[in-house]
Order: sequence, then C-alpha cells, then structure tokens
Amino acid sequence: MNQLYIFFNFILTGFIIGILYDIFRIIRKSFKTLDLVTYIQDFIFWILTGIILLYSIFTFNNGELRGYVFIGILIGILLYILLISKYFVNLAVKLIKLIKRILYYPFNKIYNFSLKYIFRPIYKKISKINIKLPKINLKKKENDNLSNKI
Repeated sequence: MNQLYIFFNFILTGFIIGILYDIFRIIRKSFKTLDLVTYIQDFIFWILTGIILLYSIFTFNNGELRGYVFIGILIGILLYILLISKYFVNLAVKLIKLIKRILYYPFNKIYNFSLKYIFRPIYKKISKINIKLPKINLKKKENDNLSNKI
C-alpha cells in the first residue's frame, strides 16, 4: 500500500512538471523573446524540474530510485499532456492577450491621438515649406591653393 501511495505521488509530480513545461510554453506564445532569453528560460525550466524531482524523490521515497518512480513521473506527464495541456495553454494565452489589450488600450489611444492631432499637422506644415539652400562646392580650385601659398 505504501508503494502505491508513492506511485501516485510521482504521478502528481509528473503533473506538476507538465504544468511547469506549459507555463514556459505560454510565456513563449504570449511574448516574443530573443534566442538568448529562450535559452535562459530552458535552463531555468531544467533547474526547476531537477529541484522538483529531487525534492519528490527525497520526500516521498527517502532518496531511493525505483523503476516505478520514473514510470509514475512519465504517466503523470503523459496524462497531463493528453488531458489538460491543450485547454490550459489556450485559456492562459487568451487570458494574457486580453490583459495585454486592456493594458495597451490607453497607450494606443494616446499614441493615435498624438499622431492624428499633433504630429501629422506639424509634418504637413513642414513638408509644405520649400526652402532652397545654396549649393556648396567642396572642391578647391587650383587658384585658391596658389593664393593660400603666397
């Protein structure tokens, strides 16, 4: 009975690792990141996964590695991916997009207002001004060189 309890704890650990994986997927789908940031995120994911695994192994199984530990973790990850992952990612991405729209709305309005009523009229007035600047010849004539030497 004790091993069955441990097995279910490792299925739960696999579920948690699946959720952690999806959190990083959600971040990547919601925000454009540089490759370097992606590498850092991958590193953080693996560090956190290692910590979760070590904690679970030492807490539930006294640090003993058994085959059913890894089988339980794999079953937990697979169950999460097959049953919940798609819905969790879609819901979270939509929620983040909604929050981004709500936060960007006032800034977008200010930006559009400034373009329409401030910068565009100024640009139109400046573009209508036709200023003719005198041409400057940068080439020196030979006579100028002779007069400078004397």
